[in-house]
Amino acid sequence: MSDFDEKDQSEEKKELENIDTEEKKGEDKKESDYEDVCFICRRPESKTGKMFKLPNNITVCNDCMHKTMDTVSQFDYQGMLNNPSLIDDLNKTMSDKGYSGIRFVNIADLQGEGGIPNKQRVRKKKPKTGEEPVLDIKNIPPPHKIKAQLDDYVIGQEHAKKVISVAVYNHYKRVATGTMDDIEIEKSNMLMIGPTGCGKTYLVKTLARLLDVPLAIADATSLTEAGYIGDDIESVISKLLAAADNDAEKAERGIVFIDEIDKIAKKKNTTSRDVSGESVQQGMLRLLEGADVEVPVGANSKNAMVPLATINTRNILFICGGAFPDLEEIIKQRLKKQTSIGFNAELKDKFDKEKNILRQVTVEDLKKFGMIPEFIGRLPIIYTLAALDKEMMVKILKEPKNAILKQYQKLLELDEVKLEFDDGALEAIAEKAMEKDTGARALRAIIEEFMLDIMYEIPKDDNIGRVIITREYIQGTGGPIIDIRSVGGENPDHLRVIEDKQ
Repeated sequence: MSDFDEKDQSEEKKELENIDTEEKKGEDKKESDYEDVCFICRRPESKTGKMFKLPNNITVCNDCMHKTMDTVSQFDYQGMLNNPSLIDDLNKTMSDKGYSGIRFVNIADLQGEGGIPNKQRVRKKKPKTGEEPVLDIKNIPPPHKIKAQLDDYVIGQEHAKKVISVAVYNHYKRVATGTMDDIEIEKSNMLMIGPTGCGKTYLVKTLARLLDVPLAIADATSLTEAGYIGDDIESVISKLLAAADNDAEKAERGIVFIDEIDKIAKKKNTTSRDVSGESVQQGMLRLLEGADVEVPVGANSKNAMVPLATINTRNILFICGGAFPDLEEIIKQRLKKQTSIGFNAELKDKFDKEKNILRQVTVEDLKKFGMIPEFIGRLPIIYTLAALDKEMMVKILKEPKNAILKQYQKLLELDEVKLEFDDGALEAIAEKAMEKDTGARALRAIIEEFMLDIMYEIPKDDNIGRVIITREYIQGTGGPIIDIRSVGGENPDHLRVIEDKQ
C-alpha cells in the first residue's frame, strides 16, 4: 500500500469521526426546548411522530418520506446519491444540450451550513404536571387596583373601566383555578360600543401595559374568509403568539382585542359574496368559544415554508370594540315605536337630542345592525362608552400622566422655557374639539395647529422664560403672553411677541 492510499484512509477516518460528532451534537440539541419540524409539510414532531434525519439538519416525517420514495421509485435514486461521477455526467450532458442553468444536486455538497437553511423550530409545550397552577391567584391584582391604575391614564368612562377590571380579574381567576368544586367557569368575552374618539383602543392599550400578559391588537377590517386576499381569521391568534415570543403556553392565557368589529357586519342589499362580513363572523365563532387552532409561526399566512403551532383558545380573553355608527338610529326607531299620544305620553323627538343613547342598546339592535346571533351570543358582556363632553375634554388635556399638554411642557422645558395654559384656553380648545365631533382625536389636531408658531419662534430668542397660552390666542383674537427673563428674576411686565395669526 502506498503512502497516498494511507493518507486517503486517514482522511476518510477523520471525516467519519467528524460526522459522528456532528450527529452526537444533533442528539444533544434534541433535548432542548424545541421540536423538529418536517421540511416538506412543516408539521412538528409532536404530530407526525419520529422523523427521518437527513444531512444539514433536515428532518422529514414518515408520511412525506414514503410519498417521496413512491414518486421517485422508477429512478435509480440510490445509485445517483451514492455515485457523484454519475451526477457529474448528467450535469455535463445537460450543459451540452444548452441547459446550463439546470443541474442535479449532489447531497454531499450540502454538508455544513452553506446549503439548505437550518430548520425552523417551534417551542415545545411543557408537560402539564397538574401540581403548579398556570397563574398564582394571589398575585392577580383585584379589580379596584386595576381600575385605580386605569384612572391615571383614562379620564371618565367609569362604568367601562369597572366592567373591564372585573372581567379581567375573573378571567385570570378562572385560568388560575380551572374549576371550582367541579363547576367549570365559562369565559366572559366582551363587546365595547362607543363613538369614535371616546377611548376604546386606548383603554385596552393601557390595560396591556399594566398587566404582565401577552396582548394582541388586531383590526377586523383586514380579515376575510379563508381562501381570499387578506388576513385569515387565524392571523389574530398568530399576532398573540408573536406577542408571547412564540411561547404557545404563554399565548394561551393572553388577551386579544379586535378593533373595528362593526366593519364585519352583514352587508345589506347586496348580491355578491360577503367575504369580509358575515363569513368572518362565522369563522370567528370557534375562536371565541374555544378550539384548537393551527397558526403559522412568524408569518400571517400559512404556507409550505412556515411551521405551524397549535393554540387552544379556551383561556384567551377576547375583547371586541367598535363605533357602530348607524346603531343610534336603530335604537331611536325602536324607542319611537313605544311612544304614544295623550297626556304624560313620551314624544317622538324626545330621543333626538339624547347624547348617550347607546346605553339603551339591546341584542336585537345589534342583530338589526348586521351581527349574527351566534356571534353576539359568544360575547356575553356588552357595555358602552359615553361620548366625551366639554368637561371631560378639559380633563383629558391636563390630568392624565401622559396628557398632551404635559408633553408640550416637557418639550419646552428642554429649551428652559415654562409653558402654561389658563383655564379659558383649555375651555376654548375643548369647544373647538366638540365642533369637530371626532372625540379626543380632535384635541391633538387643534393643539398642533396653534402650537406651531410658538414652537417655531421660541428657539429664536434665548431671553424668553415663560409662555402663557390664553383664550384669545386660541380663538384667533390675540396672542400668547410672553415673559422675558431678567437678571433679578422674571420681569413682571408682559410683552406680546407673537401677534394674531389671522
